[in-house]
Amino acid sequence: MVEGLRTRKKERTRRAISEVAIAMFLEHGFDQVGVAEIAAAAEVSKPTLFRYFPSKEDLVLDRISDHRGEAAAVVRARPAGRTPLDALHDAFMAGLDAREPTTGLCDHPAVMAYHRLVFDTPSLASRVAEYAAADTEALAEAMSEPMSEPMSEPMSEMGETGGMGGAAGPAPGAPANTPGPVPRLTSRLVAAQYVAVRQILARDNYAALASGRTAGEVHGEAVAAAGTAFDLLRHGARAHGL
Repeated sequence: MVEGLRTRKKERTRRAISEVAIAMFLEHGFDQVGVAEIAAAAEVSKPTLFRYFPSKEDLVLDRISDHRGEAAAVVRARPAGRTPLDALHDAFMAGLDAREPTTGLCDHPAVMAYHRLVFDTPSLASRVAEYAAADTEALAEAMSEPMSEPMSEPMSEMGETGGMGGAAGPAPGAPANTPGPVPRLTSRLVAAQYVAVRQILARDNYAALASGRTAGEVHGEAVAAAGTAFDLLRHGARAHGL
């Protein structure tokens, strides 16, 4: 009971410090605000602030920390018969419909301001790239894990030559779509491509909103772009069961 109260108090303090810092960064700029100023505004000491946030960048990126490893979790939780890319596509489409900030298709002013802060601050963008690299490795590990049962061959609207209505068959000499561990190199390559696709789609969606359009206006284009991107990924990955 006491431990639970202590944990909740620490989490409230953590959130409060982060929110104060983000508000100050948005008003004055990331490089123009010092840690001492943030600590004073949040009414905590500098040592206390650093116990919660080892670096200045962590004050901003704590807001998205719960999304780290999300793709790997989606892959592990996918229903039987769905490939990893099917599950990731489903999750991204659901995110677009829900206007999830991680898809770039959320036009709430506070979300737009936060994205602008992250994208326009080199040290924050660099840390996001580090997060992406870690996500790639976690996703590759999840993709390498064997399926518990065979998967039926997924169908696609696009055939190997790009025509409509056909499913692409396995590449010559490639393994059949059966359960079993995926080679680590294969899973790492596919995971890296997925993470790159996700970043490009999200940045494009954000750029469209930043130009003055609404999420409702951009939604159809975002869905179509995601469909194209995942079709391209599937054609290369299907023969390997991904």
